[in-house]
Amino acid sequence: MPIRRLVFCLPFVALCLARAADAPAPASKAPDWAAHAIWYQIFPERFRNGDPNNDPTRDSLEEPQNVPQNWRISSWTGDWYARAPWETGQDGNNPPDATPNFYKHGVFDRRYGGDLQGVLDKLGYLRGLGVNAIYFNPIFYARSLHKYDGSALHHVDPYFGPDPKGDLALIATENEDPATWHWTAADRLFLKVLAAAHRLGFHVMLDGVFNHTGRDFFAFRDLKEKQQASKYKDWYVVKTWRNPADPNSKFTYKGWWNLDSLPVFAATADKNDIAPGPRQYIWDVTKRWLCPVVDGKPVRGIDGWRLDAADERPAHFWTEWNAYARSLKPDLYTCGETWKPASQFVADDGFSACMNYYAFAFPVKSFLIDDHIPASRFASLLDARREAFQPGSIPVLLNLVDSHDTDRVASMIVNRGLTPDSPDGDFGFNNNNDVRNNTPYSIAKPGATDRAIQRMVVLFQMTYLGAPTVYYGDEAGMWGAHDPDCRMPMVWKDLKFDLQATDPRGRPRHADDPNFEPAIFNFYKAAIALRKAHPVFATGAVRFLSPDDKDQTLAMLRSGTDEDMVVAMNRSSAPHIVHFADPGWSAPRLVLSTRGKLPALTRGPGGWQVRLPAYTAVVCQGAAAPAGKVAAATGAGH
Repeated sequence: MPIRRLVFCLPFVALCLARAADAPAPASKAPDWAAHAIWYQIFPERFRNGDPNNDPTRDSLEEPQNVPQNWRISSWTGDWYARAPWETGQDGNNPPDATPNFYKHGVFDRRYGGDLQGVLDKLGYLRGLGVNAIYFNPIFYARSLHKYDGSALHHVDPYFGPDPKGDLALIATENEDPATWHWTAADRLFLKVLAAAHRLGFHVMLDGVFNHTGRDFFAFRDLKEKQQASKYKDWYVVKTWRNPADPNSKFTYKGWWNLDSLPVFAATADKNDIAPGPRQYIWDVTKRWLCPVVDGKPVRGIDGWRLDAADERPAHFWTEWNAYARSLKPDLYTCGETWKPASQFVADDGFSACMNYYAFAFPVKSFLIDDHIPASRFASLLDARREAFQPGSIPVLLNLVDSHDTDRVASMIVNRGLTPDSPDGDFGFNNNNDVRNNTPYSIAKPGATDRAIQRMVVLFQMTYLGAPTVYYGDEAGMWGAHDPDCRMPMVWKDLKFDLQATDPRGRPRHADDPNFEPAIFNFYKAAIALRKAHPVFATGAVRFLSPDDKDQTLAMLRSGTDEDMVVAMNRSSAPHIVHFADPGWSAPRLVLSTRGKLPALTRGPGGWQVRLPAYTAVVCQGAAAPAGKVAAATGAGH
């Protein structure tokens, strides 16, 4: 992409050339654009193989010595649970494993060849879906399929770009000093993707993994080789050094969550910061991707950072990092990952927002998916957990239901009977959701009722306050258990996929068709278009109208300056009438239903009413209520 075609302005250039590590953060931590973001999460290795010439090799795997010589790239369209010969131990010399295990032998060494060319090719698809912001799982150089074990955070993975061999040769000449860093072919392709995304109106967020690295990271590799003589000896938490005089001695170190593959960056002596060496490296990486300077010319960088396991580093580190990052880009969006109550975490650490598991995903799953809590409890949980945040953060909270770290929403629904019953849903959200450890877990394709519930979840997500997030493929009908099954290759309309006819537990199963589902896609598209057409969903006030715990119905009022919208929901297995009081509308109308044709909106006692089929939600549009008049519920009845 010629530099002259990239758009930037002089103030932007000046900011990017600045280096102000201690500059104060601006008053607002949440950029205006983020309240209108509709995020789409891409897991790069499984999104689209746009360039088969850069496919990973056996030598690029985490532990190639443990992988059979007949390893091959896996078929993008194959039956996910069917195993290739190399996964069963068949390598031409050895017989198949006597007791092959899908989750122990092979699946984590699979590669499907997803790359940045595939993303570039499918930006039009994302624009057609209607999303306007992209969140990438890690794209940086690493051996794993997930890339959370970085070998270098200042480079895009060479196998995501057009010249892996050339990129690896350049990377081998570098160290922590940015003066030694090159712009590889993969880096340049990412900047091309970024520029194309910006032209189409997308904002782009990268995953920052700043707690740990992989074992191939340049500093750790040097440390392992040179031991105490390494200039990186203070970068990691070393437990024991290897003693050349003692053949039984071992080099041991702290791994993230005790995983040897993820050595942890050391902290300062007072535990309030990361050690100076890795801290400076993180600062340099942050600047590289926020404010790229390529061939002497500044270009527009990324718009946001999602920070992995951010609650495992002290607030002091994050407040300084957030201040530094915003000194480079004042309208930066930063989103910290945590599964815990997060309002204080966001406020103290200086983030714009968090991945909103606790205040959104937990209650949504507990009510709309599992039916474990009454409608009134659902409303009160959402209200209390939302209002715990500072007002500026609420509209930009990353409202997800599923991700690369959970089972897919469609499979959550299929397996809703397996989730432990808890008053708030907090303990049931990510439990009993994988096939490896939970043999009753169903891997079946969702049925009609499951899809009806999924459409309710999607509609609520698109009409609630906060930035909705779609995990890649949910809109295409994909389903799957927890990792690795939630990371299957994306189903595309132009590809024909084999039936899923194999069960990893060796059981007989019905053969399910995993191909692209236009009906699901069209509903996601309609719900996203509804949100974009009515700004009240992004910035309006929220009020839940009196829920009915007997019928499991409730309504949600989204009120703004120019219009009000009401979302009426029936979570039960029987039809019910939902009433809501007249907010002063002259001619309200229903604009979207999750199931079937739009029902009739009629006058009821003191207001309006709509009869909803089982597992159905509708959206009602009306003019804004006169000043001082607020909608209230009159209850729900049969």
